Amino acid sequence: MTVATSIASPANTTQASAPPDGLPAYRLLTGPDDASFCRRVSDALARGYRLYGSPAATFNGQNVIVAQAIVWPGAAG
Repeated sequence: MTVATSIASPANTTQASAPPDGLPAYRLLTGPDDASFCRRVSDALARGYRLYGSPAATFNGQNVIVAQAIVWPGAAG
């Protein structure tokens, strides 16, 4: 039997106490439901933000507009 183990790198185990680049701890990302919006959410997650709550969607008569709240870990309880 082989047991696989993984070792987390220091970058993955250390979380900054504040968001990078002076960004706020809470952010609400909004925009048309397209690849650009998905990239913005993905980029925020890669920086260390976490999803907060469910996404929201509405229709403005032409496009679906979406929103997703994100928070910096430790900012919301």
